[in-house]
Amino acid sequence: MSANKIYNRNNQIYDAWLKFMESGYINHDIIRKEIAESWVRSKKEQVDPMGGEGAKSKKLKDRELQLRPLLRIAKPFMESLYNIAGSHGLLVRLTDPEGYVVECLGDQDSVEIYKKMNLYKGYNVREETIGTNAIGIALVTRKPIQVFAAEHYAKRYHKFTSSACPIKNAKGELLGILSMTDSYEKVHLHTLGMVVASGEAIEKQMKIDMINRQLRIANRHFSTIIEQIKEGLICIDNEGIITDVNLTARHILKRTERELIGKDIRGIVKIGDRFKSIVKNMTDSHYSNEELEFIQKNGKRVVCIATIATIKDIDKNILEGAILTFHEAKTVHNLVNRIVGSQARFTFTDIMGESDAIKRAIKMAEGMTQYNTTVLLQGESGTGKELFAQSIHNASPRRKNPFIFLNCGAIPRDLVASELFGYIEGAFTGAKRGGHPGKFELADGGTIFLDEIGDMPLDTQANLLRVLETQEVVRVGGHDVIPVDVRVIAATHKDLKEEVEKGNFREDLFYRLNVMPIHIPPLRERKKDFKPLISYFMEKFSIKMGKDIRGIEDAFYDRMSSYKWPGNVRELQNVMQQIISVAKDGEVLSVEDIPQYMKDTNLIDSTEAQNQKFFTLREIESIAIMKTIKETDRNLSKAARILGISRSSLYRKLKEYNIDMA
Repeated sequence: MSANKIYNRNNQIYDAWLKFMESGYINHDIIRKEIAESWVRSKKEQVDPMGGEGAKSKKLKDRELQLRPLLRIAKPFMESLYNIAGSHGLLVRLTDPEGYVVECLGDQDSVEIYKKMNLYKGYNVREETIGTNAIGIALVTRKPIQVFAAEHYAKRYHKFTSSACPIKNAKGELLGILSMTDSYEKVHLHTLGMVVASGEAIEKQMKIDMINRQLRIANRHFSTIIEQIKEGLICIDNEGIITDVNLTARHILKRTERELIGKDIRGIVKIGDRFKSIVKNMTDSHYSNEELEFIQKNGKRVVCIATIATIKDIDKNILEGAILTFHEAKTVHNLVNRIVGSQARFTFTDIMGESDAIKRAIKMAEGMTQYNTTVLLQGESGTGKELFAQSIHNASPRRKNPFIFLNCGAIPRDLVASELFGYIEGAFTGAKRGGHPGKFELADGGTIFLDEIGDMPLDTQANLLRVLETQEVVRVGGHDVIPVDVRVIAATHKDLKEEVEKGNFREDLFYRLNVMPIHIPPLRERKKDFKPLISYFMEKFSIKMGKDIRGIEDAFYDRMSSYKWPGNVRELQNVMQQIISVAKDGEVLSVEDIPQYMKDTNLIDSTEAQNQKFFTLREIESIAIMKTIKETDRNLSKAARILGISRSSLYRKLKEYNIDMA
């Protein structure tokens, strides 16, 4: 637009402005709608058309602080805008959403002029304070606008033209106003376009910064999660080079991040053919929860349970690289043991008894809890050998670690070794892919209880001896040595010394196991314990079955204690369960409740029986027959004469009372 046209346009607007100030009339053919509405608002706010001084903020520093993110991004664009326009008298401003100027760019002379006119930093330039102006209208309409010369409400600003553009965030919320002000003769329509372009560039940059910030936060979250998870994690590229590694992996491998990143995974992991194929080709894999050997910094090998996953996009296309996650095998084994119940539940307080024999056994066992020496529990079946083993473990420093049980007599002879020491893949027909850990590996850090060790095959005994001496395991079919820290508690109902003489048990293993022998007495040698044990089982099963048993007769205790109990405490428990199951509510247990087979056979020696207080007639007769036969050296004819019965009657009574003549 030529200078004359600019001058003539300004005169027309000025005449319209005078008419509005005098009468309130607006010539809409000359005055734009946005300007007319702003004039009306300014008049309503009683802005002085001859003054229009803006209010100055007393908290400019606080406003600058609140607008710092926008200022950081906007200032370079403001400088570019100022340099492009480059005229004397130009002022580039940024205001906050309340209309306070927080940043200005201009030459020194112009700055002094603008300061005097209250258009500089710290001043409010809203319509309510200085009347119609570009920033004020943009604050109201949230749209870009250019205010030309006499379109300003206050006459003191008629020599300027201002262009303003709102700056919004991604949610459409107003953050501030960018504006450019200069003498009305120098400004043209393209000026507004430059301001709008700069405003849009600032908004785009803010969106980019916000996205980058979100990515940085997500990255930090991801890194923190990766570092904190209790599973080792290694990222590798298509060449098998390590690109990332977390804290758990560094701890397991005993290496620093610098010692791992950039290194070939094949120098860290002892890999098989399938793993090689995955690393080389990055094909979709099924390598999940399988054993893998990792090499620590000191050269020591550690067995881990590992999973390899190739990285895919949302369409399940394989991208570059893979992730290897792993746990130390012993950590996984400990977890599995806790879940499936391979742990000790009993303590010494669970062992009931007041007899001297059981007290001696408990005292010996308690004295061995703090040592790692091997313990040999000897006793008949049902005496509570596992109860003692669990109690020793739970009172030892190993109590938080696994307690693994293996009955050597209940496993086929050809599988004992693989159960104890594990096996590698392909060790024998039916061996699991990837191999399988043995009981010693599962018990690492804890205790292994080998029940019925007297039934262990001789070849397995040799391997066990080596493990006890070296604390190392070699899996069946393998060659790698796996260190283990395990305490062994063995148990048997056999006389191992006698088994050694028969050639059924290795003498060197016997002496290796017999370091701390404990004899657990049979129930028949624990006379004082019958009453508390019977009472305990009576209460236990009464509660379990919902029975109301009122008590127990003394004769019941006496008769129960006269039985030999070949099954020991286990048999007593089973008998009491049977008795309570058929007993009636409100009943007092008597001799009549005792199973018939216990009355007819396996009575204790007659000398012991004579010390009992109460007997039934059948018991007296049975004892008399056994004693007479014993005194006559099993001469049945002589015994019949002494008893005063016929020989045929004696035979009948032997059969009736199930008396064994052997």
